[in-house]
Amino acid sequence: MGEIRNFRSGNQDGPPPHGPIPRRLAAIIVGDIASYSRLMQADEEGTHVRVKRIERDLIQPSIVEHHGSLVKTTGDGFIAIFDSPVEAVRCSIVIQQNLVGRNASLPKDSRIEYRIGVNLGDVIVEPDDVYGDGVNIATRIEGIAEPGQVYISGAIYEQIKHKVVCGYESVGDRRVKNITDPVRIYRVLPDAEAVGRTRGRRENTLLFLLALTLIVIATGVLWYLLMQPYGRPGEQAGAPPLPAPAASPTSQSVQAEPGSSTQAPRTAPAASPSPAAAAASAPSPAPSQSTVSIVEPDMVAIRGGSFAMGSNDDPTERPVHQVAIKPFAIGKYPVTVREWNECAAAKACGFTATGKDDVPITNVSWADAQQYAGWLAQATKKSYRLPSEAEWEYAARGGTQSKYWWGDKLQPGMAECKDCGDVGAEQPAKVGSFKPNPFGLYDMGGGVDQWVEDCWHRTYQGAPNDGSAWSGGDCNSHVLRSGSWKNDSRYVRPSNRDGYDTNVRYPTHGFRVALSP
Repeated sequence: MGEIRNFRSGNQDGPPPHGPIPRRLAAIIVGDIASYSRLMQADEEGTHVRVKRIERDLIQPSIVEHHGSLVKTTGDGFIAIFDSPVEAVRCSIVIQQNLVGRNASLPKDSRIEYRIGVNLGDVIVEPDDVYGDGVNIATRIEGIAEPGQVYISGAIYEQIKHKVVCGYESVGDRRVKNITDPVRIYRVLPDAEAVGRTRGRRENTLLFLLALTLIVIATGVLWYLLMQPYGRPGEQAGAPPLPAPAASPTSQSVQAEPGSSTQAPRTAPAASPSPAAAAASAPSPAPSQSTVSIVEPDMVAIRGGSFAMGSNDDPTERPVHQVAIKPFAIGKYPVTVREWNECAAAKACGFTATGKDDVPITNVSWADAQQYAGWLAQATKKSYRLPSEAEWEYAARGGTQSKYWWGDKLQPGMAECKDCGDVGAEQPAKVGSFKPNPFGLYDMGGGVDQWVEDCWHRTYQGAPNDGSAWSGGDCNSHVLRSGSWKNDSRYVRPSNRDGYDTNVRYPTHGFRVALSP
């Protein structure tokens, strides 16, 4: 969106409009896709589909959630209007942070990245468009912004600087096309730590340089004074070298397995020796031996039955329909970091996860979850897989038909979500931290979003009634269940469902496995 397209300023030549022009002060977001022409040239149809999906699943819902209105999309961008500058900036941050998750597993030259500019100004509002310098300045700011960044005008900054928990870095005053006065611009740093990093950055740099200069001068004076009684520097005795510090001993700790108090004991793998020590002291295993210790997830057997799947709380959960479920087993907990890293150690999963062993694995795509289930099935010779959406909901309800498995009202201490009683959690709790449902399953609501086998469908119209996975439809996206620690309590309901791109990793997405009899 390098040049302004389809925008008109209030002083442009032309016939005067009939009647008074509706004007208002508003916060304007202008977003534009970086390198859009290159992306379209490389894959026109694929890029178009991805952009439309981002608009549908991310941009439009984020604007509505932050009380704004989408004015229009422009092929490679969008314009939105807000009454509140605070909500406009928050919306912009949410969009950019969600795009980071969508792009995480994609090659750099295939990523769809937006530049976003936000301005507060007087605009002319019409039913299907918005005009004026307020829009023009937002467009020029967007053109200055870097891909993946949010840049704001000084007018926005003055309104939000003490109201949004983030940092700001001044880009300076910029002259922009068709605007008389320079525009002061700031780059938004969305993490809270950025406030401390950016506050007084220039002042700290100057203080550092001043202190360094004083140290150099003081060192020279001190050297001169010390040398006077003893003559030339070459006559000074050298100081003896300091002894090297002794190496600190290291220690190792072993964490308890989740659920170990109620499960059969597992043998923890011994601490791995260094490669050199292993080569010197351990015999080479026979070719037929397995060199990877596999700890299978705790599984809970679920008896078959039938239930009413879905709800009338959301259009995506309709129509409510009767489903018959065959017996199966499902993971007692979501797959943990330890379990995932066994797959990574076997070089069958795409990355090694960080974090404590007993927290759920996160930032995995549906394809990653399939990779793990396939490896586990091959390594154990058992039929591990992802559960179907129907199996997941049947297991999550635990034989109940209420709004939550424990009843119709939210209760503290039952699940991990943004308004479930936990304060400001930055990551999911270890598995099994909350009460199990009547089937003895933990974290079937909150904690981490959980992938299931099914392709995404907007409603249940035409869904299978035998508990099998629904494979037709938009298989570029797959179904997520449970909600996460970052979502509100609406997502904790057993009937809640959502869809996300099949091959894209996102920080709140995890999974659990199922097992056919």
